[in-house]
Amino acid sequence: MKVRVQRRRGEPDPGEHTPSGPGCSISEVTTVQRRTGATPALPGPPSPETAVPRRIATISLHTSPLDQPGTGDAGGMNVYVVEVARRMAERGLEIDIFTRATCHDQPPVVELSPGVTVRHVPAGPFEELDKADLPDQLCPFTFGVLRAEAARAPGHYDLIHSHYWLSGRVGAVAAPRWGVPLVHSMHTLGKVKNAALATGETPEPDVRLRGEAQVVASADRLVANTADEAGQLVDLYGAPQGRVATVTPGVDLDVFTPGPREGARRRLGLAPDSVVLLFVGRVQPLKAPDLLLEAAARLVERDPSLRDRLVVAVVGGLSGSGLAHPSRLRSLAERLGLSGVLRMEPPRPQPELAHWYRAATATVVPSYSESFGLVAVESQACGTPVVASAVGGLTTAVADGISGTLVEGHDPEDFARALGRLVDEPGRRARQSAAGVQHAAAFGWDGTVDGLLAVYRSAVYRSAVYRGAVRRGTASVAELPLAVNR
Repeated sequence: MKVRVQRRRGEPDPGEHTPSGPGCSISEVTTVQRRTGATPALPGPPSPETAVPRRIATISLHTSPLDQPGTGDAGGMNVYVVEVARRMAERGLEIDIFTRATCHDQPPVVELSPGVTVRHVPAGPFEELDKADLPDQLCPFTFGVLRAEAARAPGHYDLIHSHYWLSGRVGAVAAPRWGVPLVHSMHTLGKVKNAALATGETPEPDVRLRGEAQVVASADRLVANTADEAGQLVDLYGAPQGRVATVTPGVDLDVFTPGPREGARRRLGLAPDSVVLLFVGRVQPLKAPDLLLEAAARLVERDPSLRDRLVVAVVGGLSGSGLAHPSRLRSLAERLGLSGVLRMEPPRPQPELAHWYRAATATVVPSYSESFGLVAVESQACGTPVVASAVGGLTTAVADGISGTLVEGHDPEDFARALGRLVDEPGRRARQSAAGVQHAAAFGWDGTVDGLLAVYRSAVYRSAVYRGAVRRGTASVAELPLAVNR
């Protein structure tokens, strides 16, 4: 990824002191502001058509868009933020992405692509922190974001789009001070994760659950990845239905395309007759790569001759609670007699990842919880069927029985049965391969950006109308119409 370091004239050095620790308060943070309630400049009287934002402040506190997905906390959300920002910029918007600085020599400002800037905000120690430690850095991070905006002309940003609950807390402070609407994407929900924990997993803490509730109450619009997530926001968090919009994520259909399996296998050093079961993602209990190994062991029990051809490929890095047991997967493979079958690969950039999908017999997504499941769609776009858990967004990402198989529960025997059908029935595999390409074609990033822009216009329009009502003394948020209710 090519990036360019830059800093605008008059912009404060993000390396300067920011408040932190127990003594820091929101009132201290607001001292960096020159004003409150700055109004975005809209072309003429506001309408759903003219309320088009020009500059977006994207907040991604806990993970940088510059990080390689599949490492640490970087995953599908990183892909989402980068791909949406690039395509928004191609349509004429300017995107600033605020993320926490994790290294003292990180440049304060980096151009990710034309029109997309990454801003590293010092908050806490210059190192990777566990998510559990990041709430303590909310105050200094918020200070840095507000200070960066304070160096601009009034009304510089038209809208904030925050990602994950930590960033939503920052957006909830910044939005009213800048006089702009807050659009928020949860990406994962603490209550949903706690309802489907893997064995030995620690429940999401109360600070997250309270924080999510506060973000739901503060956001002008909430973006859900699927109708299932939209229902969870309403049912579990009390979000008003009219403030929840469903916009499905996408994949890069120019990168993830069908291709010759033989060539992909040759490129990756795999035998032409291999049975390749692929896992892509962060190696942690939530994603359940161990379940794939258990299922593979059952396949070998049924057909011992399969052992010589079987490859269980795990492409991804340790993350979350998986960091505490770095050798767990290899130890499990040894215990199951699959040491020679398991092939672990570090995270790969998208063009290389596409080769793995094309080489695979099936991609397995056995997660306990998924807000969407980009891996499943990427695999189908490359023509490889998917066997996945019937949870969350995977029920949208996979067309059950058509482009893949959704498995209820997390019994390795059930996954082995579904995988065995694909291994033993080439005709089924070919049908699902063709159907997968067709199914994935509906999930391009352009469609995601179309949906988000509709949400943005709705939020900016509603915000402008409300400010006008405030000036007239007739404001009643409950009576204001929503321009878009998707």
